[in-house]
Amino acid sequence: MNTFEFNKIAGAVLAGALIIMVINEVATLAIHPTYPETNAYAIDTGNVGASEIASNAVAAGPSLGILMADADIEKGAKVFRKCGACHTVEEGGANKIGPNLHGVLNRDKGAVDGFAYSNQLVDKGGAWGYDDLDVFLKKPSTYIKGTKMAFAGIKKASERADLIAYLRSLGKEDVPLPPAE
Repeated sequence: MNTFEFNKIAGAVLAGALIIMVINEVATLAIHPTYPETNAYAIDTGNVGASEIASNAVAAGPSLGILMADADIEKGAKVFRKCGACHTVEEGGANKIGPNLHGVLNRDKGAVDGFAYSNQLVDKGGAWGYDDLDVFLKKPSTYIKGTKMAFAGIKKASERADLIAYLRSLGKEDVPLPPAE
């Protein structure tokens, strides 16, 4: 194939894309789409309360208390490698993309000085308890709609328990474990 053939093919592809874009713009101008001011169906996206968290956790498998009783801090440190790109854990450590997590257990949500949290996290309020951390680490965007944390989550409950045990070992070992029920 010579250069002239290639130019004809490339021109045809570009002309086709241009025609599609022009048709789309003409259709938009002709129809003038309007959107309703409110949704036709209200969808409840309310925040999950602590009692709901506990009841959902029991229904999904072993309770967090049972998992925490068997949690391995060393395995949790390995799981934390997924978090280490965005978070530090050293006492007084700097914030990265995410806040420093030293002593996160029982710390108020959105309480690290010098870090710009999402408004949704600050509005959620309260302290980071075991159940809160478990649900947040499972899928952050489900726990707090609009969170800045772009992390898919940790699906395995045992890995989350190991990670929470590791975070507990960082300055908050005096916080009693949840009951193993």
